[in-house]
Amino acid sequence: MPVHSGRVIASLPALFALTSVTSVHAQPIRLDDIVVTAQRSEQPAAETLADITVIDRERIEQAGATGVADLLARSPGIELARNGGPTATTSLYVRGADSRFTAVYVDGVRVDSQSTGGAAWEAIPLSRIERIEILRGPAAAVYGSDAIAGVIQIFTRKGEGAFAPVLSAGVGSQRTGRVEASASQGGELVDWAAGISREISDGFNARRLASANPDDDGYRRSSANARVGLRPVAGQRLDATLLWTSLDSQYDGSRSADDHSRHHLLTTGLAWSAELSPDWTLRANAGESHTRYETRPSPYFTDTRLRNYLLDSEWRTGPARLRLGAERREDRLDNTSVAGGRGERSQNAVLAGAGLELGAHALQANARVDDDSEFGGKTNGSLAWGWKLAPAWRLSASFGTAFRAPTLYQRYSQYGVATLDPETSRNLEFGLRMLDGADQAGVVVYRNRVTNLINFGAAGPCASSFGCYGNTGHAEMEGATFSGATRLGAIDLAGSLDWQLPRDTDSGRLLARRSRLHGNVTADTRVADWTLGASLQASGRRWDNAANTQALGGYALLGVHASRRIARDWTVLARVDNLADRDYETARTYANPGRTAWLNLTWAPR
Repeated sequence: MPVHSGRVIASLPALFALTSVTSVHAQPIRLDDIVVTAQRSEQPAAETLADITVIDRERIEQAGATGVADLLARSPGIELARNGGPTATTSLYVRGADSRFTAVYVDGVRVDSQSTGGAAWEAIPLSRIERIEILRGPAAAVYGSDAIAGVIQIFTRKGEGAFAPVLSAGVGSQRTGRVEASASQGGELVDWAAGISREISDGFNARRLASANPDDDGYRRSSANARVGLRPVAGQRLDATLLWTSLDSQYDGSRSADDHSRHHLLTTGLAWSAELSPDWTLRANAGESHTRYETRPSPYFTDTRLRNYLLDSEWRTGPARLRLGAERREDRLDNTSVAGGRGERSQNAVLAGAGLELGAHALQANARVDDDSEFGGKTNGSLAWGWKLAPAWRLSASFGTAFRAPTLYQRYSQYGVATLDPETSRNLEFGLRMLDGADQAGVVVYRNRVTNLINFGAAGPCASSFGCYGNTGHAEMEGATFSGATRLGAIDLAGSLDWQLPRDTDSGRLLARRSRLHGNVTADTRVADWTLGASLQASGRRWDNAANTQALGGYALLGVHASRRIARDWTVLARVDNLADRDYETARTYANPGRTAWLNLTWAPR
């Protein structure tokens, strides 16, 4: 059934004007930006052939009291669906693909759930983040399982320069409050950064049904991070990182009960790098993520522990780059629905990559073989080509395969089937981009076909008479991402527009909770001592269910923010989201916040 987006198109004239010349970057990338997500090693952003967006600390600070997922949804190619407020169950769709098809890393540590699949976005604290890199497109040839739609790398704060303490406090709508304290310091031998934060909110009534509890659904979240870097000898560096968060969030599971969900997330990582020669770099990483989720008084418990180890080396000689590596991943799931209470598995992998710059042409090839302890070997590869038509313009084309291993819950719970095959994909895309100082323009056109899609269906080979998981589906995500950035007088403009057709190829219907058209536009300027900004986020009509019978209306949300240094060491930030107080849903029967305001004061000695 077609999806009509005319009401939203009328809300987006600025987007169309901005993207008449189009770009692959909504948050503009500077020519000297260095990114690591494309190949898991440092690379100038202007040279990468991948479709990447960088969200820096300034944009994060302007986000106010929103969550990580809200910030990501303002980037090209990403949509959000959520069962209520900012700490409710959240899904992010990259290029229209399911949330579980995006690999997520925090300081190089893999974060995933072996029950639902995908990262628990509501558990990741925005306040402790320094930088986010978003890679759109399959990356299993570099990252292994899960990276069917892309990779999102989150980096916590790092110590640089002189000793720098920071204190921050904010208050907002729904009796929301947050306090933060952090400090950092750089040095020739040691650098470090650490911080803590506490956030509380009374929330709002997210379900206005007669069968739901009419109370407000608030939350309490505590988080902390620490990072220590050591340079024992010239050319070598050792980094230790930690991120911890604890979230207690109310939700409406029944009419009378005060239902709570509790998230606990802990990531720890150790990374070593050494420049053995001007052309040869060796890296080793070890990390563990621990994700725990439980509900009360309705009893449910799931606990994922994931360990990853990586050893790789890179040689650079003239126009060529060669990378070889080995990786191991270990998954463990403790869940109330898994037979025996626990499931375990491991994956070992070898990987190789080669890049070559030949005048105006660039090539990048990657290959990876994963050996899973349950279903055996899986080989994936990617090939990308770029051609500089002019100093500022590049044309690119790429092809890649990817896969996602079934979760341990899909295999071993009462609904699981131990013989499930991995979900696999084949992606083809073309891009054109321009980078010329403040002016950036481009377009990416893609088609990603997924087979062996795992769906929940009728009873069959599993222990449950209610239903079982099975490799029963096929999906195709195709579309185009337009985005651009420029400076008009004193105003910085950036925006993106996504047209997409994420569909079930067996039925021809659109995938649930994904629109055919969505976009964003931002405008920032300075007036006297004030930094002022506005943003527009819009989405077309969607369907809440796979049968495409329950419609979710389109929406457009306007936000504004202003900040000013009011004294040498003091900065104030004010933000209003959903300025028009729009009533909308991203999941049927679940409300979103109306107009919300946020006021923040930060002390940072200079």
